Amino acid sequence: MRWGECAGLTWSSVDLDGASLRVVQVAEETHGGIALRPYPKSRAGVRTVPLPDILLAALRELRAAAEDPDPRTLVFRDRVGRPLRRSNFRRRIWLPSLVRAGLLGRVVTAGPQRYRATWPDREGVEWSAEFTTEREAVACAAAKAAGEMRFHDLRHAYATWVVTDGVPVNLVQRVMGHEQASTTLNRYTHTPDDYAARVLAAFDSSAAPLLPLAGEAPSESALAEDEEGL
Repeated sequence: MRWGECAGLTWSSVDLDGASLRVVQVAEETHGGIALRPYPKSRAGVRTVPLPDILLAALRELRAAAEDPDPRTLVFRDRVGRPLRRSNFRRRIWLPSLVRAGLLGRVVTAGPQRYRATWPDREGVEWSAEFTTEREAVACAAAKAAGEMRFHDLRHAYATWVVTDGVPVNLVQRVMGHEQASTTLNRYTHTPDDYAARVLAAFDSSAAPLLPLAGEAPSESALAEDEEGL
């Protein structure tokens, strides 16, 4: 899902029993605030998205914590129930999560109640500093590290993941809300690091019966006879 689709999602569009959700509205940030629009980016954007078990479990916990929210309540909201601002989410949630995942600098224990934050700047030079709490170290790396992954990159990762695992591209196109399958293939799928191993795996032992055994290769005369027959 796109950022605006996540920010505009309400509980009325989430079917926990059916393990799916419907994308029917988006949150758009403007100079005057955040507006909820009853339509996604395109006609293809109105769609059903299946929920894997790990996400379904997280949504169940979130709903339980909301104490039976109104169906019109936003699933992801700020402390007073308003749509999340992208900039606040990036600073408070996204960047610290990247640091803790090891995708944006790193934080390690440097001793009793000591945490070392390490991060690269835009020139690739690595810097470090020590703090008395893990939270301070993470906040420092999140604020100063360069080259972070974008929230939208999750869509690229998702498409590459499911296509590489064999999900037909027309199904991936529908789940992602693309009008053209070419968009899914050309812009959102990338070559995995283990592509060579995957190609070789296509020619594993299952292909052995298709090949002649050693010593059973046809002779040159037999090949010549076949060519004359053609």
